[in-house]
Amino acid sequence: MKGLISSLSFSDHPHVSLTKTPTFLKIIVLSFLSIFLFFIVRRFSFDITTFTTTPSSHEFPMSFTSIPNQTTTSTVAGNPPPPPLRRPGMAVERTGIIDENGAMTNDFVVGEFDEELIDSVVNGKVNGTDEALESDENRGGLRGKIGKFKVCDESMRDYIPCLDNVEEISRVNLSERGGNLVSHCPPKGKGLDCLIPRPKDYKLRIPWPKSRDEIWLSNVPHTPFKEKAGNKWVKKKGDKCIFPGDGTQFVLGANQYLDQISKMVPEIAFGQRTRVAMDIGGGVASFGAYLMDRNVSTLSIATKDMHKNQIQFALERGVPAMLTAFATHRLLYPSQAFDLIHCSRCSINWTRDDGILLLEVNRMLRAGGYFIWKAEPIYRHDENLFAPLKEMENITRRLCWELLKNEGDISIWRKPLNNSCYLSRPLAVQPSLCGVGDDPDNVWNVNLKTCITQLPENGYGANVTTWPTRLHSPPDRLFSIKMDAELSRREIYKAESKFWHEIISGYVGAFHWKELNLRNVMDMRSLYGGFAAALHDLNIDCWVLNVVPVSGSNTLPVLYDRGLIGVMHDWCEPFDTYPRTYDLLHAAALFSVERNRCNVTTIMIEMDRIVRPGGRVYIRDTTPVIEELEEIAHALGWVPFKFDGSEGPHSNWKLLIGEKRL
Repeated sequence: MKGLISSLSFSDHPHVSLTKTPTFLKIIVLSFLSIFLFFIVRRFSFDITTFTTTPSSHEFPMSFTSIPNQTTTSTVAGNPPPPPLRRPGMAVERTGIIDENGAMTNDFVVGEFDEELIDSVVNGKVNGTDEALESDENRGGLRGKIGKFKVCDESMRDYIPCLDNVEEISRVNLSERGGNLVSHCPPKGKGLDCLIPRPKDYKLRIPWPKSRDEIWLSNVPHTPFKEKAGNKWVKKKGDKCIFPGDGTQFVLGANQYLDQISKMVPEIAFGQRTRVAMDIGGGVASFGAYLMDRNVSTLSIATKDMHKNQIQFALERGVPAMLTAFATHRLLYPSQAFDLIHCSRCSINWTRDDGILLLEVNRMLRAGGYFIWKAEPIYRHDENLFAPLKEMENITRRLCWELLKNEGDISIWRKPLNNSCYLSRPLAVQPSLCGVGDDPDNVWNVNLKTCITQLPENGYGANVTTWPTRLHSPPDRLFSIKMDAELSRREIYKAESKFWHEIISGYVGAFHWKELNLRNVMDMRSLYGGFAAALHDLNIDCWVLNVVPVSGSNTLPVLYDRGLIGVMHDWCEPFDTYPRTYDLLHAAALFSVERNRCNVTTIMIEMDRIVRPGGRVYIRDTTPVIEELEEIAHALGWVPFKFDGSEGPHSNWKLLIGEKRL
């Protein structure tokens, strides 16, 4: 060993090169290997740390990444909180298309460019000619930058475009009963082009449930109704309107009245068997306001001129309400929509034209549902005025309604569960049954019909479960909807509910929805009601009006079978409601669908009219649409924020939030 060491001594062999010895080479190799392992371990530990600090999908299923906006700085009050960290996405190893065998392949041919098409886009020509392309403005898009919209005249603060269209209403044939009460929308190109002003001294609304009993007087400036109401339905107390819950309709109070109905017919079972109700001409909607405590969603309807602004009072209180009229056309609700329909001194002549208006009630009333009529008290004392009661009983008997109870001035009927009674009537009895070609769910611009709507032989609509089970049980009428998917409807229904539950869970966490005091909410493009169901499941104390556009499938029957409320509408036209009535407007894929039919700027102006000062607009759509709408939002005076959705920054879907600040 000693000899071996001596033989390797460099001092004894001065001519041996140090760098050529085996020992030195080993040292160099080990050094490089150590450095390499050091960086590998450090990188691995960093990845582990990043992964463990990322929020779990269970805690935050919907993530958002803010897109920088040069026009909106971080100093603006009310900016949404910074988004949570996200892991970098996994790299895509291979892309391609699916061949006829179902295997991925990248062996495909890209088609040739259409030079004429490119020329038409670049130079603004059609089919290679000098004919100009249709402008973005005419197609519903934008053309260049737009300036701020002007504010309308102060006299238009309560303007409803289709109900205050004096020019069109003046042309109505007055011989048509109630023809002046239905919508008469301005023609294309003559719609609203300015922003509705808010009333003087307008305040942020009083939060629910306190708003059920009081609202700010300055927020509802229309005075004729308040003067007529006197001390019955609403009282003035300082700068507020107070709703005592009694008055002309309910002398002893709304709760006592509801208790009386429950005792008369216990099978009504508010909040279980009876979930969705309609209140016709119900004053300031106290009937519906107090039914909410019993888990009943009540839609109060009235005409604009009956008491001027009773629907405005109802919406300011935070109660579901709509402007509509029993006049010449079907109401925009499906057949078998309501478990109960209520009329307390609603000033409607149900017996006119052989009961044509009662036939419309029959169409909307669910099989086995209840109609409650609280008659005018004069009928009980004047023999000459007793005839309408007798005629009412005669018509309801021919409709096969069963009179369950008559107590004082309150009468309660029940609609049959099937067609057996109708089919057993003598052939000469009127009204007759509607033909098999009549679609009772076809309601857009359809005249009233003088026939009885037949019930489905398969029992669809009559066999809904009780609340709250019905909210998530796929109803039978899901399979009667006219749509492309035939075999996968149940799966689509469940997937939509799951999708919106995850999305809204993200909104609640990221945008603090439970702190916004949302009350009146509109889903502008509802399919099966998954958005509204998610709000209910996540305990957001609000009600949702589900709007089903005429451009899509009519899913209204499914919505009502779930225990939700909704209406059909064409977004190329204004919506019949007062200005400043909704806290939140939600539009998912609405504009990408409607921009081929409607002017998107007009829709956005209408949204500004409807949403309250202090309210919000959530628009989920494709990137080009969102970029276009963001510019309009600035012109409307909103404070817009743009976000990526849960699909990530490379997805074509984005989220635009518009705040209409006070």
